[in-house]
Amino acid sequence: MEDTIAAIATAYGEGGIGIVRISGNRSKEILDKLFKPAKNQDRKSIVNRQLTYGYIVSPEDNKIIDEVLVVFMKAPSTYTREDVVEIFCHGSTVSLNKTLSLVLDSGARLAEAGEFTKRAFLNGRIDLSQAEAVIDVIKAKTEKSFELAIDQMEGHLSQRVKELRDGLMDLLVRIAVNIDYSEEDIEELSYEETLTSLSSIGDKIEKLLSTADTGRMIREGLRVTIVGRPNVGKSSLMNALLRESRAIVTDIPGTTRDTIEEVLNLRGIPVYLTDTAGIHSTEDEIEKIGIERSKLAFNRADLIIFMVDGSLPLREEDYLIADQIGDRKVIVILNKSDLGKSVTEKQIKELLDNAIIIDAAVIHDKGIKELEDSILNLVYGGKVSQEHSDMVTNIRHKDLLEKAKNSIGDAKKMALNNQPMDLIEIDIRQAWEYLGEIIGETVTEDIIDQVFSRFCLGK
Repeated sequence: MEDTIAAIATAYGEGGIGIVRISGNRSKEILDKLFKPAKNQDRKSIVNRQLTYGYIVSPEDNKIIDEVLVVFMKAPSTYTREDVVEIFCHGSTVSLNKTLSLVLDSGARLAEAGEFTKRAFLNGRIDLSQAEAVIDVIKAKTEKSFELAIDQMEGHLSQRVKELRDGLMDLLVRIAVNIDYSEEDIEELSYEETLTSLSSIGDKIEKLLSTADTGRMIREGLRVTIVGRPNVGKSSLMNALLRESRAIVTDIPGTTRDTIEEVLNLRGIPVYLTDTAGIHSTEDEIEKIGIERSKLAFNRADLIIFMVDGSLPLREEDYLIADQIGDRKVIVILNKSDLGKSVTEKQIKELLDNAIIIDAAVIHDKGIKELEDSILNLVYGGKVSQEHSDMVTNIRHKDLLEKAKNSIGDAKKMALNNQPMDLIEIDIRQAWEYLGEIIGETVTEDIIDQVFSRFCLGK
């Protein structure tokens, strides 16, 4: 924290502008050493939070490195709550690397991944869940996932967690008073009151947890794999969902010999869509490799789309695929309904009783909207939409909420059995600490390091 750190804050490659960011108490000193304002202005003329035009100059030979704009931002009103300098160079790799090299030679060290945001957290500008939301903003694939990350970066989820912790702390204080001053004339905390408070907080945690699956899918995306025997229309379905001819479509069985993966923005939900080689018995070595990859994609999927040629009777391959699907989330597409119907919904239900079944003629776009609606319904758990501010998206947060809920459950069991209050207090305090880990108030250094290791350099 005593070091002044620096990094390139923009993506590598060609661009109109590239930014070198510096943070720490030597930021202004380094800027004064390397920056020469235009029109022979004095370096001291640089005004806090005001862009200044000039040049980055090598101190050794006074050689101009690049024509730049610079801004100095004085602590504590900065991203890191430290003095910050940003140098806006031309966006070439050479210019950025030369400028950064001069900054490092002048007394800064190269920032670790996520170290600027880590300092914002350690200096108290944001809490840990807000810091995690920063990387989600950067990695957002759709408008909806971006909006969700922004909500959390602004502290909406943090506020919910703090309210839960406040409720638990109020209960802990009352328990402590009753234990320490049991002989004094104070209002005694009853087991019934304790249960009421714990149930209320537990219900709020449960409500947050109910959003976790949806939140994860909006944040990370939904992995959907299309499976089926050869020539049932898998590639046609992928092209229809993507609204482009991504996969080759022919009447020849086995045209797709490898998995094809694309990202689809399905009404704000990132969908990682995989078209697989038709699963069947074959002696062709290349087809065998494709089928093995199809099985791997099948195992990774959050949702299976099982395509069946509804115009022909079910074949052995269809039954084998249905056995592999088992009780996983599945949507069955009875394709080619325009050619007649030889497979009934009853037959499919006998194979996969939890399946959603859609009649389709993919080449005529029949059933596509129903499929998209069904996917969204699975994501949102039957709800049309949910409030972003109350949504859990992070698996670390979900795990800690589960632990807090279990500790509250244990405390409730002891209260029901009239166990000593000092034992009940242990579980309540444990729940309070688990919730504190979400926002970083009771978190270990190892966890902090793990969180920020996911960040890119310069953020």
